[in-house]
Amino acid sequence: MTVAIPVQVNLETIARRWTDLQDALASTGTTAWPPAGRMSDYLTALDQADAELVEAAHWQAAYARQYLDRDPNQVGATRPPLRIEILDTMRTVEAALVATADQVAAIVQRSPMPTAPRSWPATDRARRDQLAHADATDRRRWQYSGSRTATRAALWLLARVEGTPGPFRPLPDREAQLIANVAAGACQRIEQALDIGSRTAAIARPCPGCGGRLEMHGGAGARPVAHCTGCGHTWTHPDPAAAA
Repeated sequence: MTVAIPVQVNLETIARRWTDLQDALASTGTTAWPPAGRMSDYLTALDQADAELVEAAHWQAAYARQYLDRDPNQVGATRPPLRIEILDTMRTVEAALVATADQVAAIVQRSPMPTAPRSWPATDRARRDQLAHADATDRRRWQYSGSRTATRAALWLLARVEGTPGPFRPLPDREAQLIANVAAGACQRIEQALDIGSRTAAIARPCPGCGGRLEMHGGAGARPVAHCTGCGHTWTHPDPAAAA
């Protein structure tokens, strides 16, 4: 049974993990899934029945084409200075969060207080103008220019979900659901990019025992496990520490 994660948790995770994405952007790791090296080990075990390594070769080749550095002696591009998959995640998540904040602000953010008419007495007009300026520059407002980052958008949306006081109307159900959907998708993208979320991937070749569909489960730091959805047989990756 899938347990729904509260929208507040997803938004807090996005804000907290953003610096992790920035750190990972210039790192040399990879988040390829299924992991090519582990896939080779599993498929070697699966191939004991017929001693073929077709699937392992397929995954290794795909991994090499997409992620490994080219030979320095080759003509052409080498690994870019930034991890493209991390950069794509950051751009996608930031664009989604900022667009959501724009849409929600258009519904719930109250217009700034108008300045006083010129016909008011000078003292009253000055006091009203001071209040109007403070209202217009309230830092709790979502800004349509300036600081429009993923972190600020996530925290601003979190404040709207929690009903934090400010120049806002109550959050309607439709906008609350929009925030929940976007936050869940963004959080999932971030966790996959950082390899801190669980994952499942189908294995192309059938189970050597019953011919059923094979799946690989792993991620979040766990050692991947291959599982047959037909007969239930599993293949676990050997633990190097246990073998030492």
